[in-house]
Amino acid sequence: MASGLQLPTDDSVLLQVTHDSIKSFSAELRFSLQTTIESVKEKLWRKCGTSVGSMLLQLFDESGSKLCDLADNSRPLGFFSPHDGFWLHIVDLDPSSVTSSGWLEDTSLVEKYTISEEAYNKLDSNFRKFKEKLASQNATGNQNKLPDNYMEDLCANIKVGDRCEVEPGEKRGVVKFVGKAETAGPGYWVGIQYDEPLGKHDGMVKGKRYFDCPPQHGALLRPDKVKVGDYPERDPFDEEEI
Repeated sequence: MASGLQLPTDDSVLLQVTHDSIKSFSAELRFSLQTTIESVKEKLWRKCGTSVGSMLLQLFDESGSKLCDLADNSRPLGFFSPHDGFWLHIVDLDPSSVTSSGWLEDTSLVEKYTISEEAYNKLDSNFRKFKEKLASQNATGNQNKLPDNYMEDLCANIKVGDRCEVEPGEKRGVVKFVGKAETAGPGYWVGIQYDEPLGKHDGMVKGKRYFDCPPQHGALLRPDKVKVGDYPERDPFDEEEI
């Protein structure tokens, strides 16, 4: 017995859409074959800005050959027998349209705002005044720059190999570096290898290596944070159980 069930046919078509005035506009859109040409134009108007009344649609096949103009707005799209992969080209017939002459893409066609030098200088705030203020702040900052021998005197009794304790936190370790560290800042610095993984690096700071130590054991500190002396490595098993 024959079944009365009928599978629905695909009544839509996938078309490539381009625009004569907007060279960068290209879209792949699906349309129902039952949709009128006027409805197709309304959909495209929302995509490209060309009004329905000023829009001419041209249908091309896959090879680029023009087939026809879709001139009758009342006809359904299927009347013109388009197939998947065909090309729907939009022509804007309005010479004063915003899309004509490349206004939406060529910024050289847009009149630029200009202001006289005198009027610009009278503005309470402008980019030139901002740059001058920034330069003034940088000049002040340079005057307050730390000297190259900053804290050099505190390094007199610190030498590589000394056991040490770092404040705050009473973290213990061994001195691995004493001297200037340009990537860290002006003045003198002390490189520490902590006994435990309490550091930030392995002796390399901002791409420059000052000493070697295991990862997460290294620190670069100002000498006023470092006390050298009899600070042996702690044995965690020596601490009293609470």
